[in-house]
Amino acid sequence: MSESLSSWLALREPADITARSASLAYAAARMLPTARPLRIVDLGTGTGSNVRYLSTRLPSPQDWLAVDGDAALLAALASQTNVDGAIQTRCINLGPTAPEDIFGGRHLVTASALLDLVSDSWIASLVDRCRANGAVALFALTYNGRSHCVPREPEDDVVRDLMNRHQRMNDKGFGRAAGPDAVDCAARRFGEIGYEVRREASNWTLTPDTRDLQRHLIEGWMEAAIEIAPEQARTIRAWHARRLAHIDANRSHIVVEHEDIAAWPARESS
Repeated sequence: MSESLSSWLALREPADITARSASLAYAAARMLPTARPLRIVDLGTGTGSNVRYLSTRLPSPQDWLAVDGDAALLAALASQTNVDGAIQTRCINLGPTAPEDIFGGRHLVTASALLDLVSDSWIASLVDRCRANGAVALFALTYNGRSHCVPREPEDDVVRDLMNRHQRMNDKGFGRAAGPDAVDCAARRFGEIGYEVRREASNWTLTPDTRDLQRHLIEGWMEAAIEIAPEQARTIRAWHARRLAHIDANRSHIVVEHEDIAAWPARESS
């Protein structure tokens, strides 16, 4: 397990919990069938943040299948997560298309902070799997390409745009990432198969007390921006130093915009 990845997941979990749309989670829960146990597959589980969040908001008992490519992260999930029911784990690579067999018989397909990392074609295959099983879908915390920093620095918009370009060029084995367009892609794909789609904001609103998380964000933004525009490295590093100074002075506020999306088979009108 990458220690840095495990630390990042732990660092972001409180912000994720605060940002997520509870109302959308409950709306998706109301669309689930009455069969029990409720059968759920969680994609890109990591250490189980999404399982921990949803398990208290979904009907019980629950039968979870937690899927991730990192066996050590899945082992950490087992030690950190309890549900009213059972959790099975499966260590597999999710790309380049969502494996068909993990969806069989699942009532809910869910993930957190995943869709902006996968390609539009991967999302299309995911939507097809949901349709084939009549599953409800709930995907949380997908970055939409917008962020805002206070106090402002002149290069904020430039760095954000470079970071967005970097994300769209990224390929983690799923094909070129949809990045900030991911929620639009998912909404379009679900709409095309006749699913009802709902979207709600799930923005991180980071206050000065989230110093470690803010530092991690600024570091990542700097690295991505320099990778895209190395000729601007001196300017970007100067921006990075000023942003860190705001964090260290307890005056930094950062909003990172995300969306949650839920979709379910449309009910025929009587």
